[in-house]
Amino acid sequence: MDAEQCKKCPEDEFPNEQRDRCLPKIVTFLDVNEPWGTAVTAVAILLSLLSALVLWVFVKFQDTPIVQANNRNLSYLLLTSLSSCFLCSLLFLGRPTPASCLLQQTVFAVVFTVAVSSILAKTIIVVLAFRVTGPGSRMRMFLHPRVPYCVVLICSGIQGLFCAIWLGTHPPFPEADTRSESRHIILTCNEGSAFAFYCVLGYMGFLALGSFTIAFLARNLPDAFNEAKFITFSMLVFCSVWVSFLPTYQSSKGKSVMIMEIFSILASSAGLLGCIFIPKCLVILLTSWENNTKQNKNQRSSRSKNSSSFKI
Repeated sequence: MDAEQCKKCPEDEFPNEQRDRCLPKIVTFLDVNEPWGTAVTAVAILLSLLSALVLWVFVKFQDTPIVQANNRNLSYLLLTSLSSCFLCSLLFLGRPTPASCLLQQTVFAVVFTVAVSSILAKTIIVVLAFRVTGPGSRMRMFLHPRVPYCVVLICSGIQGLFCAIWLGTHPPFPEADTRSESRHIILTCNEGSAFAFYCVLGYMGFLALGSFTIAFLARNLPDAFNEAKFITFSMLVFCSVWVSFLPTYQSSKGKSVMIMEIFSILASSAGLLGCIFIPKCLVILLTSWENNTKQNKNQRSSRSKNSSSFKI
């Protein structure tokens, strides 16, 4: 009191109300036991279980036309990666450590790339199945069963290379944020290299934009089980979430940064699951496909008989 010159408190302390003493700041982080952490954990686990349930439905009804029409093995891979996407949001909870900071961004990037590249492979197969019709066409070699897996492997491998360069040059590390809140020290993970982080996001956005473009062009192809429309809507949701994430991520501080990234992961994954698979599950569970298949066969046989009798 009555001092001519005031002394500034250190970064890990804050002044009391009387401004005559420095008190230590409280160390905090996005904990599982706080409301946000509990809500994130519950939502992530529920959505992951929902993905597993959808996968079980697809495996159980794997012989139905709607499952067989669009490469069911890619559907299995996509559902498995989506379930992992929901769970990878849990890596952002808890006290940051060097290992958790490395896993947060790399696991998120690779798993999401597997999901988006699986959608890209499904979209390419849908287009090629209609465009490559001639028996002597050279493009028929792209209809080989291994082509979709090569697309997923190449796209995911490129993202893995980006992550390896990122970890080898400027890896993420734990950081104590002393400026976002006056009375708290917030433990977060620093990306290490913002350029590498945005390159990883940009590559995922490039794959998503490619899937959206191809699916949009193929949305009106004549097929009862054409999923191009579902992929178009799912990619639209995916891109909208991550485009809105970037400016919010730049303006957020402290725990808000992690909360926004977690929300983007859960929202975009839920958009992919809901737009692509939930309508199919409703059709599988609410429609008797075996009876419909038999009816279609009977109708075709009756038409062939009528046409033959007409010729006679």
